[in-house]
Parts: sequence; structure tokens; C-alpha cells
Amino acid sequence: MNNKYYITTPIYYVNDVPHIGHAYTTIAADVIARFKRLSGFDVMFLTGTDEHGQKVEKSAAKAGLDPQSFTDQTSASFYKLMTVMNISNDDFIRTTSPRHQESVKKFWQRLKDSGNIYLGTYDGWYSVRDEAFYDQTELTAEGKAPTGADVEWVSEPSYFFALSKWQDQLLAFYEANPDFIRPLSKRNEVINFVNSGLQDLSVSRTSFSWGIKVPNDEKHVIYVWLDALINYISALGYPEDQEGKYHKYWPADAHIVGKDILRFHAIYWPAFLMAAGLEPPKSIMAHGWWTNQGQKISKSIGNVIDPFKLSNEFGVDQVRYFLMREITFGADGNYSPENLINRVNSELANKIGNLMQRTSSLVHKYMAGKVPEIDSNQLEQAYNLPLLVMAAQMPQSNAILMASLEINNVLNNIIILSEQANIYIDKQAPWKLVLTDINQTKLVLFVLLETLRFIAIMLQPFTPWSANIMLNQLGIPSSQRSFTYLNKNYAIASSSELLPPTPVFPRIG
Repeated sequence: MNNKYYITTPIYYVNDVPHIGHAYTTIAADVIARFKRLSGFDVMFLTGTDEHGQKVEKSAAKAGLDPQSFTDQTSASFYKLMTVMNISNDDFIRTTSPRHQESVKKFWQRLKDSGNIYLGTYDGWYSVRDEAFYDQTELTAEGKAPTGADVEWVSEPSYFFALSKWQDQLLAFYEANPDFIRPLSKRNEVINFVNSGLQDLSVSRTSFSWGIKVPNDEKHVIYVWLDALINYISALGYPEDQEGKYHKYWPADAHIVGKDILRFHAIYWPAFLMAAGLEPPKSIMAHGWWTNQGQKISKSIGNVIDPFKLSNEFGVDQVRYFLMREITFGADGNYSPENLINRVNSELANKIGNLMQRTSSLVHKYMAGKVPEIDSNQLEQAYNLPLLVMAAQMPQSNAILMASLEINNVLNNIIILSEQANIYIDKQAPWKLVLTDINQTKLVLFVLLETLRFIAIMLQPFTPWSANIMLNQLGIPSSQRSFTYLNKNYAIASSSELLPPTPVFPRIG
């Protein structure tokens, strides 16, 4: 079994500070990466910052800084986001780093040597905000880019990438790899765009200087998107590291991107790679946008959501949980503080936190804080009960859901299990049962503790800090917290001690 898994976020453009969209993309990738690690995969998880281009040059000038100082500051805020949101990335790439610049120059040379880059003149519409070229037919009635950004007419010498000659190969690739672009609606969009005809792509600029210089022609800087996309292989040491990380992890299993940058990843990137004689990634997973209480998020409106403030106010795991639970991956989502508080209180606090608190308190009260002793027959009996039958089937069900990016439904499964456990504790009423049948009380409390073990292990990708607190309280060894241990052979050990109960998911407000 080839158990390597390489997942990336897009590298974030440093002309501004992190917002909820950056947090969402990163947390989604982190959840998938953690889930894969717990499933036994050797995971490489990459994120980072995109630091070149005209927009960065303008933003730096506006801030009264040289571009490198400006990018050092803003890149640091994205690095901080990884720390604050408890992101488990293995690397953080910066496009201003020497390792990346070397890779880009070598990749460029490979494209040129293969006859896919030629010198010409670019005349057309360009959006500085999007760092993207647009055809006249793509402009809105108001003369703006499809994203609403302003465009300007550009006329300058330019190197071009022969994108048009890769149209048929791209269509054949999409046909042969039906899961390359997800969700399906986005795949159809991309195929329709490619079918409408691809134009050769301008891949250098001469009207500004902040970027990687074209080898042997330093009047030109390499187009920021060609530069940026190469981060996915430069972080693996391409081209020198043929026997190391590049050899081991490429092609990437999943690029997680926002729907606004799908075209760059699903059309330009595989075409660049094919032209360079390299394998395209295995999948591009495009997610939707967030609104703020039903309103489009915009700096001009002043409703940008700061993930640092959000985490400080509600808790990191609570924010992670809400973002993953609230929407189906690929759909747009709406943030409101009421929705977040409701999710946390009704699900994390009332269902999981309450179950943990009640069960742990009963074990401390009636079993001296130790897991009840049960024999092998009782263990079989416990695992034949509907609650543990449901728990035992869940890891496989969750793996299928995660493979199809139904991240919110993985959480839904866990919540349903906690609901059933709360029904079970109410029905069995161990506080009454202990007065008449101590053996049955032991079995009931064991079943509840074992269900909590399943819940805590399965929650780790989503709420890693809180899940860790739960597992510590349950006394689960750190070596037995992967999904491999979600079966009766590794049931919670009889007579092991529980830590005193402390609230895991306190209610907000």
C-alpha cells in the first residue's frame, strides 16, 4: 500500500492580513491532513505565502516600506495564523525564499527548452487586484473583471506560455481523471471554459520589478501565478531532490483552493506541468466563500472577519468546529456569532461536553474514579449493544465521507453518536441502577466510557486540543489514539484511573 499523502493550501497573497476565508481553507486542509495521519498515512502538509507581483509592490509603497520588508511583516501574520489555529503543517513556503526562486528559474528553463515559452507582445486587459489577465468577452457590462475588480489596458513585451496547444491534452486528462476537479459543478465549469478555446498566456511583465527575474532576460519578471504555483514542488526540493521529498510525495493528492482561483489550479497548473514533462496533481478541491451575516465580505463595507479575534472570543477549537460543521465543503457559508454560539452550545457543550462530565462524575462517585472491571463475556455483551455497534461502524463510515469531502457529515456522525449515548445514560439511569445491580452499573458505565473514547479519538482532527483533554481524562495512552485502535481489542482498560472531571466544552454566554 502506498500510504503517502500530500495536501496543500493555496499560498496566501500577502497584500493584506488573514481573514476568515484563509482560516477556513487552512483548517479544512488541516482536518484532512490530521484525519489521514490518524488513518496511518505518511502525510506532507504544505502552506505558505505568495509574495511577488504588482499588487504587493503597490501595497508596500502605500505602507511606506520596501517590498521585502512589507512581505516579511505580512507573511509573519499568516505564519501566526498557523500557530493560533493549531495547524499541523509540515512546511511553510515563502516565494521570496532562495529555495523557491531556484526552483522557479529551473522550471522556467525547462518550459523554455521544451519550446513552450516564446517572446512576443501582450496587449490586453489586466487586473492588478486579481493578478490575472482577462479577455474582452469576460469583462462585465461596467468594464470590470468577472470578480468585480478594476482592469487596465496593458501593452508591453511579454513572454508567452503556449497554453493553446495543451487544450486537447487537458480535456483528455479531465476525461481520464473524473475526480481531478471537485465538486462536480466546478469540474463542469472548467471543462466548458477549456472547450471554449484557450489562448496563449502571458507569463512575464516588464512594467514593474518585484518578482523573480526571467533567466537571461532580467528586464522581465516571471508572472506571479507561474511563480506561485511552483511552490507545490519547490517546497519538495524540485528539481534536485529527486530521491527525497519530491520523489516521495509528488504528485500532490489534494490542492485545497477557493473557487476564485480554480482556473489557475485546474487549467494553468496541469498545463505547465505537462509542458515540463511532470505529472499533474491528483485532485483540486474547490470550496466556496463566506458571507458575514448574509452580506458579502468586503474591506470597503468594513465587515471582514478577523480569525484571531474570533478565536480569542470563542476559542480555537470552537471556531474550527463551527467552520467545518456549518457548511458542506464546496458550498458558500454564512458566518454569524449567533450561529457559532448555537453550534457550540447545542452540540459541543450540551451533547459531547455534558456526556463527558456526567459519565466521568458517575465513575468518580461510584467506581472510585476507575474504569469498571468487566470480563471478556461482558466485553462481548457491551459490543453487541446498539450504542457500541454504532460506534464500531463509524470509523469506516467516516473514512468514506472524508474521501468524498463530506467533512460536515463526519461531524454529524459523531454528534449522532453522542446523542445516542445521552439517551442511553438517561434510559439506564446508573445513579438508580447502582442501588440494585452493581454489575449492570459497571457495564453501563463501561459502555459510556468506551463510547467517549471513540468520540474523543474521532474528534482529534477537528478539535485537537479539546479531544486531547478528553483522552487525557479517560486515561487513554498517547500511543493508542489513532483510528487503528477504534475497536474492542483496544477497549478502555479496566481499573485504569480517570482524571477528575473538568469541563471540556463550556457553554458560551
